[in-house]
Amino acid sequence: MKRILATTLVMALSAPAAFAQTAEVTSAEQRAGRVGGADTFTGTVYVQPVFDARMGNINAGSVTFMPGARSHWHKHPVGQWLVVTSGTGWYQVRDEEKQVMNVGDVIWFPADVDHWHGATDQHAVTHLAVQEAIDGSAVSWGDPVSDEDYAQ
Repeated sequence: MKRILATTLVMALSAPAAFAQTAEVTSAEQRAGRVGGADTFTGTVYVQPVFDARMGNINAGSVTFMPGARSHWHKHPVGQWLVVTSGTGWYQVRDEEKQVMNVGDVIWFPADVDHWHGATDQHAVTHLAVQEAIDGSAVSWGDPVSDEDYAQ
């Protein structure tokens, strides 16, 4: 009886492991990046996907801005998180003062808030950009940030 109970207990405890799913790894080489285009960025910007929309409609990219580079004005239908991973950059919400972002900072832009972000004029910056898509769109791009506005 003890042997049957022990065998049953061992089988019950090991059963979940037999049905467990495994982790999935996507290497950096499989997530080919690209240089950001002039239709959405000013200066040299490199965008590398981090994860796609397999988790619902959420996607993320690692974006590196060289000194002086920045996004155009844009909005996100659900909002956007930026997680600064290296360097120093700037961001600005329309009609507000430009702000500094540093390594470790996390910035939240609520839905439909017009903003831009990028490097300072002297330092590069890299951040993770996490956003959700609605009807297949995660961003609505606007006009470039002028050199005069960037310098203010």
